[in-house]
Amino acid sequence: MALVKYNNNSISDITAAAGIASGGLNLITTNTISSGVSSSSFTSSIDSTYDTYVFKYVNIHLSNDSAFLQVNFRDGSSAYDATKTTTYFRAYHGEDGSGATLEYNTTNDKAQSTADQPLIVGLSNDNDIAGSGTMFLFSPSSTTFVKHFISRASASASAYARQDFVAGYCNVTAAIDGVTFKPSAGTIDSGIIKMYGLSKSWA
Repeated sequence: MALVKYNNNSISDITAAAGIASGGLNLITTNTISSGVSSSSFTSSIDSTYDTYVFKYVNIHLSNDSAFLQVNFRDGSSAYDATKTTTYFRAYHGEDGSGATLEYNTTNDKAQSTADQPLIVGLSNDNDIAGSGTMFLFSPSSTTFVKHFISRASASASAYARQDFVAGYCNVTAAIDGVTFKPSAGTIDSGIIKMYGLSKSWA
């Protein structure tokens, strides 16, 4: 069925519809964690192929109670220690209806720091508890601009529903070529982390 456009003079078929660019998520790597690991890293395929990379971390379960899921970035060396400046805020609400709060938290932001950045703070290790979220990494191969990232996560901690919001940038001129996710203590006992490339639309 042909698409049509209307104007004051006539109705004509649009014949160039096939040339309209479309974007989409392209799965690159899946890290499936089924037993305790100290980190889950993505060490390849982060390059200029895509302007935006998307990481989905699903049902992350940590061994230690009240531990954090954290992220860090590699900028050409073997270490995950890119200099970062970030913001962090959170919302939470208790199962009993108490403690409905939205707040900025200065403990978990960074100012020109190479330390790991928390993505989920205070994750309970009860058997039925896990955390899930999405992180975007923008233009990691740029050697001109800082490399921005944004994360939003949902988790449970001590009978509270939690959302963690993180944004910031790697303040380095070198390209970011690796990303690692790891707990602040103990291990990641189970979960799935997927890396996608977002197609360049309208290119």
